[in-house]
Amino acid sequence: MNDTIFSNLPALEPGSVWLVGAGPGDPGLLTLLAAKGLAEADIVVHDALVNEDCLKLARPGAVLEYAGKRGGKPSARQRDISLRLVELARAGKRVLRLKGGDPFVFGRGGEEALTLVEHGIPFRIVPGITAGIGGLAYAGIPVTHRDVNHAVTFLTGHDSSGVVPDAINWEAIGKGSPVIVMYMAMKHIAQISANLIAAGRSADEPVAFVCNAATSSQQVLETTLGRAPDDVEASGLEPPAIVVVGEVVKLRPSLDWLGALSGRKLLPLAERPGESGHKVSA
Repeated sequence: MNDTIFSNLPALEPGSVWLVGAGPGDPGLLTLLAAKGLAEADIVVHDALVNEDCLKLARPGAVLEYAGKRGGKPSARQRDISLRLVELARAGKRVLRLKGGDPFVFGRGGEEALTLVEHGIPFRIVPGITAGIGGLAYAGIPVTHRDVNHAVTFLTGHDSSGVVPDAINWEAIGKGSPVIVMYMAMKHIAQISANLIAAGRSADEPVAFVCNAATSSQQVLETTLGRAPDDVEASGLEPPAIVVVGEVVKLRPSLDWLGALSGRKLLPLAERPGESGHKVSA
């Protein structure tokens, strides 16, 4: 590590825990503080959505402990994960809890931090780039654009029981938010699409699914709210995915910078022909 860059950053001390966001996938999106923590940690307790390339930055000899939670698959209980962090810190370990995206954006970081407070364990929060922003940027979709929207809503597509949350006011969101970004929503897109259309959204509104965002296996499905359930099923794409609803999706043919690196020609808005139908792209 470059001493000039990292010398003034805090150290990960024995007996403490850092709750760190790994960003949406690309290890280049790790913060300097996240990289320093990985280089100092005795043990890295990581989620399923953390890119393996990020884990390669852990110091030699560090223990990598999996604590992933994936819908429909056997997973550790959240309380057990939180108490494991306490156990490791009390053993004098330098503990880095590594989460995909940002630990405080649908990442249960707050729950884990509260458990550390409950047991008197010192901790630090290291924010990361959440997938709802960074993942969409890697697909060439801005979450805000001055000519399109002045507000955006982030929501989760399922609650702790694995179903679409009852607490979401779909009518208010449907009528009030020009752009909607959804985490963990792909499996419930039929119900979610129906809810939004019932709330007044057009069935022709653009929708994009960004799967494995900011990784070498990223794929993007562009469709509409009405066609989304059928198009997702036909595409064969699987989670993890970020779903975005709104006119910002139409900017992708002009802003798909990652596609341009592979030869896609980006067209200014004034030169783009009319587009129809769904499409999946890398």
